[in-house]
Amino acid sequence: MANRYALRMELPQSWTIIDVFTGQPAVVRQRVMVGMSPRDAEDMVVQMNVRDVKRRERAERKS
Repeated sequence: MANRYALRMELPQSWTIIDVFTGQPAVVRQRVMVGMSPRDAEDMVVQMNVRDVKRRERAERKS
């Protein structure tokens, strides 16, 4: 299953998490995932992709 979220460097030490399906910055709890430190962005993108895979697997089982 393809990862939904990826990182894009905006400036040195400033990263954005993008939704690869839409090409837009990801939004979590009404917060746009832009201007993040490299470490925070890496940690968050891993968590978001794990959650998304689990969500899609549940949806496939229900179909």
